[in-house]
Amino acid sequence: MFTASSLPTRRGVLVGAAAAGGAGLFFAHSATAGDAPPGELTKHGDSSMGLEKNTAVRRFTFTASDDALADLRRRIAATKWPDRETVADTTQGVQLATMQELARYWAADYDWRKVEARLSALPQFVTEVDGLDIHFIHVRSNNENALPMIVTHGWPGSIIEQLKIIDPLTNPTAHGATASEAFHLVIPSLPGYGFSGRPTTPGWTPDRIARAWATLMQRLGYERYVAQGGDWGNAVSETMALQQPPGLLGINTNMAATVPPDISKALAFHQPPPAALTAEERNAWDQLNFFYAKGLGYAIEMNNRPQTLYALVDSPIGLAAWMLDHDDRSEKMIARSFSGQSEGLTRDDVLDNVTLYWLTNTTISSARLYWDTAQASSAGFFDARGIKIPVAVSVFPDEIYAAPRSWAEQAYPKLIHYNKLDKGGHFAAWEQPQLFVEEMRASFKSLRTDNG
Repeated sequence: MFTASSLPTRRGVLVGAAAAGGAGLFFAHSATAGDAPPGELTKHGDSSMGLEKNTAVRRFTFTASDDALADLRRRIAATKWPDRETVADTTQGVQLATMQELARYWAADYDWRKVEARLSALPQFVTEVDGLDIHFIHVRSNNENALPMIVTHGWPGSIIEQLKIIDPLTNPTAHGATASEAFHLVIPSLPGYGFSGRPTTPGWTPDRIARAWATLMQRLGYERYVAQGGDWGNAVSETMALQQPPGLLGINTNMAATVPPDISKALAFHQPPPAALTAEERNAWDQLNFFYAKGLGYAIEMNNRPQTLYALVDSPIGLAAWMLDHDDRSEKMIARSFSGQSEGLTRDDVLDNVTLYWLTNTTISSARLYWDTAQASSAGFFDARGIKIPVAVSVFPDEIYAAPRSWAEQAYPKLIHYNKLDKGGHFAAWEQPQLFVEEMRASFKSLRTDNG
């Protein structure tokens, strides 16, 4: 999330694109999922049943080699540690005690095979779109009238973020809801992330990804569908809404882009907040002002020099610390999980995601999304984009900023749902899956009715 532009000061890094049980498989077609870096991972597949490679939908599974996991533990054990921070809080970054407990657990107690088994139990596929293999989970509900939805993760996330919501959304009757609230789910890995291909040329921006997602949904046979995302997933989903591909009925965002132009300008140039802000708007201002001033170190580097992050490819602890320090409230929540106060995310949740990045060697390829977007756009990441199709907004209080209703109503003329939740933060589906699932059901209820 967040890419640099030619605009000055803090605004210069806040740009983006002008964003299973009970279910059956959709595709039986399958093929070799692709080559793997020697000694790192193994991908399995079978024949494509005569489909051309550039349109075939191929089955995918993933198995990390024992050597790769042993090498990971060896590198964790060999970590060279810095001195302890000189303050008693997190103002200097992720604290040494947090990282040392993470390292102890990762090397001694964490079991990658558990999440690997969960992934292997899901229908996973790859298909080539615009010259790149795109990986995705595809789970169809047993209810043939279910609403198709494509859900996009962000950075430093992955498909791991969405695992907890799959069964409740595709198999609602097993989770206290009705069959009429079912979804068919498509959960892709962003280009350069996880099991998707790593681009070898620049240009994979949210605009290009949005077009690829529309192609993917068409290839899967979905004539009408909705899209959801937060972080980069919001940029992609909002860009899809701007492009208005045939069949896209509406979107939900849990990290909305609603900031009015005058607010965006005032924040960029360190001006005081407008006097007329409501209490809700002032809270959003304060959150954004804090993030712009204190929370953008990771984005500035990935905006400008992603290739320089060699240390994160060489050190698993370096990678984990980089990923943990995404935003202040998420970092503090994760730190509490490693001190025995699990809430939202568990230690295993966190390490499932970090280990996926490590085993797929996608640290730098994922970071290039920032650089690519910075070359193509100077728009503020949170700036309202002028979306004209239906939009639903789910506001989690510990997100980077809580979008006020007044800004959402201005940004989205066809606002079909707005709700402020009592808890949850940046990784909404991952942290608060039940609330997130309820939000998806409420968000798209009117579109189901309109869709017959």
